[in-house]
Amino acid sequence: MDVTAAARYGPDMARWVALLRGVNVNGITIKSADLAALFRGLGFQDVRTVLASGNVVFSTDDTPSLKAAIEQALRDRFGYDAWIVLVPHDGLAALVDAFPFDRSDDRHDYVVFGSDDTALDDLLTDLDLDDAVERVARGDGVVYWSCPKGSSTDTVFAKRAGAARFKRTTTTRNTNTLRKLL
Repeated sequence: MDVTAAARYGPDMARWVALLRGVNVNGITIKSADLAALFRGLGFQDVRTVLASGNVVFSTDDTPSLKAAIEQALRDRFGYDAWIVLVPHDGLAALVDAFPFDRSDDRHDYVVFGSDDTALDDLLTDLDLDDAVERVARGDGVVYWSCPKGSSTDTVFAKRAGAARFKRTTTTRNTNTLRKLL
């Protein structure tokens, strides 16, 4: 947590990033202002939404059942089957910095976050990838993925990651989005 937030809310406040899955796609529309209001209504401090794809940075000293409480509040308020992945804010920069592939203007770089390590391992099981097209690597609580621009829904890994069995446990963010969360 930054010094300003610690001074404002006390040393016991933890800073989190909530990554919502499936927001503002497939008919699930949530305005950033409404999302921020929900998080404030849950008693969280220093709430900030980033882009319109379900990214919320916030502080709280109440961490037991945090994920379940947020998911239930989203279900109650917005009427959809909500799933999130929670990431400690102070670890996000390290995850982005650990991206193992070289950046290139003709590629998109992603981090797949998981709330279940088994699901992340399953994402990589028995994949037959063409390394000239896409690259994947396991990280600490994540899977790193790089693919050509314009192909993020039709590669072998994209199809695997989009499977229904990963819906409740994973969500994907572009590294450019993640840098905006820092």
